[in-house]
Amino acid sequence: MTCPVPFGLVRYGVAPDHPSIKFIASALEKTLDNPDIHLYCDVEFGKDVTLDELLERYDAVLFATGAVEDKPLGLPGADLDGVYGAAKFVEWYDGYPTGAREWPLDAEEVAVIGGGNVAMDVARELMRNADDLKERTDIPDNVHEGIKANKAKTLHLFIRRGVAQAKFSVQELREMEKLPGVQLIINEDDFDLDDDTIEEAGKDKLTRQMVEELFTIREMAEDMEDDGDTDFEGNPADRKYYIHFNSAPVEVLGEDGKVKAIRVEKTTTSADGKMTRTGEFEEYPVQAVYHAIGYKPATAPGIAYDERRAHLANANGDGRITTEASGEGAQVRERLYATGWAKRGPVGLIGSTKSDALLIVTNMLEDLSKAAEGGRVAADRDPESIDRLLASRGVKPIDNARELRGVLGHDLCTCTTTTSDFRHRLCHGHCHLLPGLFADVFRWRLARTTAVIVPWPRLSAHC
Repeated sequence: MTCPVPFGLVRYGVAPDHPSIKFIASALEKTLDNPDIHLYCDVEFGKDVTLDELLERYDAVLFATGAVEDKPLGLPGADLDGVYGAAKFVEWYDGYPTGAREWPLDAEEVAVIGGGNVAMDVARELMRNADDLKERTDIPDNVHEGIKANKAKTLHLFIRRGVAQAKFSVQELREMEKLPGVQLIINEDDFDLDDDTIEEAGKDKLTRQMVEELFTIREMAEDMEDDGDTDFEGNPADRKYYIHFNSAPVEVLGEDGKVKAIRVEKTTTSADGKMTRTGEFEEYPVQAVYHAIGYKPATAPGIAYDERRAHLANANGDGRITTEASGEGAQVRERLYATGWAKRGPVGLIGSTKSDALLIVTNMLEDLSKAAEGGRVAADRDPESIDRLLASRGVKPIDNARELRGVLGHDLCTCTTTTSDFRHRLCHGHCHLLPGLFADVFRWRLARTTAVIVPWPRLSAHC
């Protein structure tokens, strides 16, 4: 049995100790009540229904397929036992239905690679006190028990570039500051920024705020050391969290097929963000390595993929699907669109999808207004045609809000399926589940005219 539950990234991609972000789901759920929205869950695009069959029945098709896999680490030793991508770890601690039920947390020394919020999330959960997390969040019982048994005592976070080039949000940094029982440790040299770097960082508000918060962390780390290796409240710390800037991992070292250390090269970073390797290396003993260096957005049957930029091929980032990734032969394919990470690659936060929504809806309306019959171009106008097609193939989608709410009533949906491969799902009319409130624009203007393809099992709407 598969378990089609909505709210994608909001439900299964946001860290459990970020409940305020998860509240977005309450607003998006209202879209289920719109009578013009027909939601078809557990329908596999490319198998249960094809692109040609959708275009026959819908005036436009939108791909909101998100990202499903980690970007490969690409270092020697990346295949050793004990090297993990962030995506699967996030699935575990967020209680994803088809994710792992147990996670090996027997490493006492751990490395996390990455300079963004996902790396920060992973590091924070690995340093978390299980009972504190249980008290403040709705984590599943199996995750609470797993974190409670976590043996990690030392964590190294490696960021390739400098303090001013990291991509952490201020909220993430402030949560790192308040980990019970954890001492933060930094390298003073990493905070020796030249005037050009400080000036460049000051040009962007978010970057300036991030740098200011990192300097606050530097002061906290100094106080923690001066007070006798304490946590933020002055209590004795039993875990150490090292933050290494200008540190580029170059190899995961192993023994008997398992991780035993990580080799790191010192770098320098100029004001414009250019990284230079120094040829100075250091090895750190670790038994597990987590990499959070980006996601790889999913492919879709029948749609060209831009491997270099890691997203569905679309014209100059405007969301109009093209016949190939680039070059003179790339032509816009009528009535096909992409949004979110499927359009722009794995960059941007949940709120970034709102600007995508405005762009895509504008482009759709512009294109449909120029088409014959005022945009009513699909040959089959029968609203029940898709139902008959699916029924003829024995496909029985979950298709109403009551059934979906029944599924949502459980913190964790237990599944017997062992399927772990990516499967696209079909949402008829509109997907209310897109992160970034695509629903707010779409529900009023294009309902009943557009099929929205969303992913299963990760990182966007689950329909």
